[in-house]
Amino acid sequence: MTQQQQTAGGDVRLAGISKTYGSFTAVHPLDLTVPQGSFFALLGASGCGKTTTLRMIAGLEEATTGTVYLGGKDITDLPPYKRPVNTVFQSYALFPHLDITENVAFGLRRRGIKSVKKQVDEMLELVQLGDFARRKPHQLSGGQQQRVAVARALINHPQVLLLDEPLGALDLKLRRQMQLELKRIQTEVGITFVHVTHDQEEAMTMADTVAVMNGGRVEQLGAPADLYENPRTTFVANFLGTSNLIGGEIVSTGEDLVVAASGGKLALPRERCSASSTAAGGRLLLGIRPEKISLAHADDADDIAAGRNRVTGRIVDSSFIGVSTQYVVESPAGKALQVYEQNIERDTRLLPGAEVVLHWNPAHTFGLDAGQDIDAGATSVEDAE
Repeated sequence: MTQQQQTAGGDVRLAGISKTYGSFTAVHPLDLTVPQGSFFALLGASGCGKTTTLRMIAGLEEATTGTVYLGGKDITDLPPYKRPVNTVFQSYALFPHLDITENVAFGLRRRGIKSVKKQVDEMLELVQLGDFARRKPHQLSGGQQQRVAVARALINHPQVLLLDEPLGALDLKLRRQMQLELKRIQTEVGITFVHVTHDQEEAMTMADTVAVMNGGRVEQLGAPADLYENPRTTFVANFLGTSNLIGGEIVSTGEDLVVAASGGKLALPRERCSASSTAAGGRLLLGIRPEKISLAHADDADDIAAGRNRVTGRIVDSSFIGVSTQYVVESPAGKALQVYEQNIERDTRLLPGAEVVLHWNPAHTFGLDAGQDIDAGATSVEDAE
């Protein structure tokens, strides 16, 4: 792909885009910009509106309100075949009677291009399938078929490639391999990828920017690490990985907020609190990720460094999963707390029934508005949109 083809695109910009079906609103008015050349993920559970948003970009769904811009050009009223975008679906939709070469060449031949061999060969090399050119789709694995579908879409040099749950049919190990493969392909061709998924790990592995969707709205937008470390809502905190959320009351303010919770006092940096009010007397939800917590047997409580947040509790369950052990701890903090400890030097006393102290660096704590549902986003049905 030439440099000119790489830079001929532009940002995808949605301005006030919405979609309603009768009295049901699938997507509430949405303003969103996907920077040119980025890998952008729309992430959310079933029914959150992410696939509908993708289909409005593709022209497969007509927007109820709003405008779709590509590179500054209004494409809202263009039919799908006139939009400079291509879509890769979960089903791949390869032609079973054509070999891989002819599947990839299909779009070029339909446009009347006779000499396709050089372009097809380049695409098959890009997706590392050069040795499979004469095979039929049924002779390939699911991951190889998926790469053929990507090559068939990319050979048309779209300004934007839309991916609708493209890895959903693959098993876990292959899915992880393909996440890295798709990221490599996107980096090499340099065009904009917009990827819809319900899989948090998939979005965080592949995307530069993730839009977490919930109930037809974008709940939070940002780089994967920022969303994980600094969630602004309980939905994002629970949906992206696991969060321990502890309710408490602010008792002093300053550079750090001090919160009375679980029979003690816990601190967090003011800049890591997204609550609307941080005045003394206000209520907060303190959040801490399970892997940020260390676990000490109660007999060793005096050895914990000063200045760390502490919560006492009792182990009620533990699961050895190889790289780490996952503990569930009952405590005065309310809900059972989860702790992930790497298996480096395992303390054999840390068994169900053991009295323990959970402790962590206050800088790893984040704060959220207490008025939210503490369980929002914690359980989600796999996507069937």
